[in-house]
Amino acid sequence: MDLPREIKNIITSLEEQGFEGYAVGGCVRDIIKGVDPEDFDVATNAKPEEVERIFKKSFKDNEFGTVTVLTGSKKENLEKVEVTTYRKEDEYEDRRHPSKVNFVSQIEEDLKRRDFTINAMALGLKLCKKKKESYYLIDPFSGKKDLEKKIIRAVGDPEERFSEDALRMMRAIRFSSSFGFSIEEKTKRAIKKNAHLLREISRERIRDEFIKIIMSPGAVSGIEELRKLNLLKEFIPELLEGYKVDQSKHHIYDCYTHYIYSLDYAVRRNFNFYVRMAALFHDIGKPRVKKGKGEKATFYNHEVVGARMTKKILERLKFKKEDIEKISLLVRYHLFYYNVGEVSESSVRRLLRKVGKENIEELLQVRMSDRIGSGVPKAEPYRLRHMRYLIERVSRDPISTSMLEIDGNDVMKIMNTSPGPIVGEVLNILLLEVMDDPSKNRRDFLEGRVKEIGQWNVDEIKKEGKRAYKEVERVETKKDEMTKKKYWVT
Repeated sequence: MDLPREIKNIITSLEEQGFEGYAVGGCVRDIIKGVDPEDFDVATNAKPEEVERIFKKSFKDNEFGTVTVLTGSKKENLEKVEVTTYRKEDEYEDRRHPSKVNFVSQIEEDLKRRDFTINAMALGLKLCKKKKESYYLIDPFSGKKDLEKKIIRAVGDPEERFSEDALRMMRAIRFSSSFGFSIEEKTKRAIKKNAHLLREISRERIRDEFIKIIMSPGAVSGIEELRKLNLLKEFIPELLEGYKVDQSKHHIYDCYTHYIYSLDYAVRRNFNFYVRMAALFHDIGKPRVKKGKGEKATFYNHEVVGARMTKKILERLKFKKEDIEKISLLVRYHLFYYNVGEVSESSVRRLLRKVGKENIEELLQVRMSDRIGSGVPKAEPYRLRHMRYLIERVSRDPISTSMLEIDGNDVMKIMNTSPGPIVGEVLNILLLEVMDDPSKNRRDFLEGRVKEIGQWNVDEIKKEGKRAYKEVERVETKKDEMTKKKYWVT
């Protein structure tokens, strides 16, 4: 175990003034796990005003005795370190904030107020005579043992911990899904019993924990725990509408199972936040539009209804406007049609206009997640690869005379000629030259070149123009062949 220089300096400075200092909370947990902590916190028996006196570059952060020390570190997670006086807390008024805090003199008293045993450890620094450092762990609730056993356990009485701050129930599941740990049975029962307390927590705080669960390696197990422990129904009950709702012959799973298997693929492929969210919500509208039973069941317009539902859910959870729009868009268009031979370039262009070129890759990833979540073996069959080919084909700028810095009007003016085939032939000649050397695509150069070509006879211009056109066509065809090869299509 080791602490960064900045934290050692804070602890040493406190001890030199006759106080105690310990690294506490998540940073201790991470150090024991062998993971680089995202941030560091220090606890001390020094009062806030004494901390401010010791550290001139500091400021009081809140009314509960936290002082932020500016370390001067160039590392973002060590630039500002919160130093908090040992405390115990009175009754919680809003399932989040204590009505007041009382300072205490023992680190063990301070650790009692923390959420889970793996977060209720303190790491002390001992300086020996030869200036050698050693560390000692204060672990009154066997957090190290729970870390080794991969267990999430509440400190003390779990019902008391969750009644203090109901968001701790979400945090338990977030730690479980992030670390691959299991939740201890007594803690689990307390979550299930007190799930209703989540209604008293702000939507923003629930949203933030939900995002962390979605972005964790165990996102699917996290969603399942939210369902089993009655938390999911408190903030996204719409997902439960699909539980055990059978689908048609194209799906081997019920709606809810399909949602989470689609999410599972998105997580395994390390797709981004938008794709994971859309994978989870893409078929959320199905239960509300279902008609018929068994193989004959239909779900017409479920993508439209699902997009509206997704928008309302995300608005309720106070997601950013741009995130709401993008995720809803991916849900709305996840059902795009892509049969080879039936999808025209014009229909692909229409899809690109609706979805936006910047969102098309994520839309394809949602479709891949949807396929695997349906129980099919291939995420990207030939049809989807062909769709990718068509998208790239219609997305790239075709090689054309419109790329030139001059146009037909310029050619007619310089050559003093009227509209006709010769103008096009001259532009073809210029285009081929610019393709060979893009630096020539300058107005001054091209105007001079038109004057030179204007000295040729008509037959020479026609012959060279046709040759240039064929060469441009050959290059365009070659590019298309390379694109087909890229996606393994014919």
